[in-house]
Amino acid sequence: MNIVGPSSPLLAPALSGGDTSPFLWRSGAILAFTGMLTGAFGAHGLKSRAGITADDLNAWGTASTYAIANGLGLMLVSMHRRFSTHRFAGPAILTGGVLFSGSIFVLVLKRFRLFGPITPLGAFVMMAGYLSLAL
Repeated sequence: MNIVGPSSPLLAPALSGGDTSPFLWRSGAILAFTGMLTGAFGAHGLKSRAGITADDLNAWGTASTYAIANGLGLMLVSMHRRFSTHRFAGPAILTGGVLFSGSIFVLVLKRFRLFGPITPLGAFVMMAGYLSLAL
């Protein structure tokens, strides 16, 4: 049974010779890598830092998970014939994902409260990017 074919809306265009976006693919791979790297650091190195609480570790894990998920999402978007050239979706997912996860990392490590409002802004931009794929 072949699950990838003309009726497979996401993967079929890329696998059948459709255009892909190298920028989105590479950005997604870097974002996913960053999420894995920060997740490993959070699980093994962050606990030993002075002043790190259980809430900090939970927030760090959330940021790492979202970085991985958004990285994989960007890689999938880059493979789609129509969505890989969408003017808003990919850049919004990338920008929102970096702002969301990055601001949490800075808040946990440096306690710069100025970065607090950046987290929900990043989440909003990221969600708008995904929503734009459905419109």
